[in-house]
Amino acid sequence: MRIKSQADFFSGVMFTAVGGAFAIGATTYNIGDGARMGPGYFPLMLGILLAVLGALIMFQAMVVETAGGDKIGKWAWKPLAFVLGANLAFGVLLGGLPSIGLPAMGMIVAIYALTIISSMAGQHFKLRDVLVLSTILAAGSYVAFIWALKLQIQVWPTFISG
Repeated sequence: MRIKSQADFFSGVMFTAVGGAFAIGATTYNIGDGARMGPGYFPLMLGILLAVLGALIMFQAMVVETAGGDKIGKWAWKPLAFVLGANLAFGVLLGGLPSIGLPAMGMIVAIYALTIISSMAGQHFKLRDVLVLSTILAAGSYVAFIWALKLQIQVWPTFISG
């Protein structure tokens, strides 16, 4: 058999590897059984399901003919850098970085930074649209996490909130 769709085959390899790693990692926790699930039950089942899905995708990539072989394209470095940078900025702004003296900026500032930085990964960037999206996400997060779930997350920067 030969690979007929490179993109599908290697995405199947990725799913299988990640699912297998999660399933193996879950075995370090108490698994339990279907009636009394332990903390490792859900990650184990999810890892197995992801690995099986990856194997099916790999099989399909070797059986189903695609036009042009569905070659793997070049890495999109710019979007990758912006999305990873946005997540890093979110974590740093939410919790602060005491080692360099950066205080926690809170959830609202972190969500605005996350949305603005990750939006730069796309082809079109309109600041007005991004600010509207950021406001909706910040308000929704406040309602969900602070108001409804009553989580103790710092909402505003430390120099504003006290």
